Amino acid sequence: MRLRDPYFLLFILAWIPMIWVYVRRERKFRPTVRFSGLSLAKSLRSSPAVRARHLLLVLRLVGVGLLAVALARPQKGHTEQQTTTHGVDIMLALDVSTSMKALDFKPQNRLFVAKETLKEFIGKRTHDRIGLVVFAGRSYTKCPLTLDYDVLRQFIDDIRFGELEDGTAIGTAIATAANRLKESEAKSKVIILSTDGANNAGAISPEVAAKAASELGIRIYTIGVGKRGRVPYPFEYVHPFTGERTTKVQMVDNVEVDEQSLTDVAAATGGKYFRARSSEELAEIYRLIDTMEKTKIKTKSYTTYSEHFFPWLLAGFLLLLVELILANTRFRRIP
Repeated sequence: MRLRDPYFLLFILAWIPMIWVYVRRERKFRPTVRFSGLSLAKSLRSSPAVRARHLLLVLRLVGVGLLAVALARPQKGHTEQQTTTHGVDIMLALDVSTSMKALDFKPQNRLFVAKETLKEFIGKRTHDRIGLVVFAGRSYTKCPLTLDYDVLRQFIDDIRFGELEDGTAIGTAIATAANRLKESEAKSKVIILSTDGANNAGAISPEVAAKAASELGIRIYTIGVGKRGRVPYPFEYVHPFTGERTTKVQMVDNVEVDEQSLTDVAAATGGKYFRARSSEELAEIYRLIDTMEKTKIKTKSYTTYSEHFFPWLLAGFLLLLVELILANTRFRRIP
């Protein structure tokens, strides 16, 4: 709420001469009645009407005050915002090969930590379309580019081992993600690929896929997941007679990440390679990428005002009308 012409409130200063004139008149023109004795006059009490005569002044003052507010034009504003975004289209490529079962990101395996980190990353984006590609021996689009982050998080939760034949088809994963971005009109197109191995499957090499992505204006960030050396890995055993399944954790030689290939892929597209040896490092990498790929948002505010002077104007006139009627009827002065 605002007053369009607040200087009209100066009319309230008219209260000062109005009060002064009223007080002076009350003192000068007090009605008198002659009595032969004062004993009878002393016993008389003033009627409620006499005591209420000052109500006329109150009505006049309040009426004038309301009219002053009406002249100041009270207005109520309604603000609308026009938001223009230059969003980022992001395809997440996640390795779901069996090597992601390794438990070096204790107490959970690599895939579980990667999924949770992806959901945290998605939660920080607001105006970007994000999609998901999963890969092992081959790849496929789990979720196309979308702004429905709840659906995307559900797809991430549904990722399981065994969806694809085992292997690590990094080149194919890049090609699949790039294919989803090739028609994008976003100012920035990004692939974030996480893997814990080296390319050993698929008909497309990572370097060729990266070159094709670069020509489409796509930037690739690559993340090597897992510790070096020996890592704990769960093996499932089936009892030959009872069929009972048990899981035992053993230390095995880790499948080394092809860091050179991932570095070359990122460099060819203007991206960057990261190495995550713990869940904390993986979360920090996604936080860093989040700051590097910011969405540009421009907001313009428009405020429209509607007039609300009429209730004040009506109330002021009504009070002055009541004051006028009472002054000429119930509180009329008889000379």
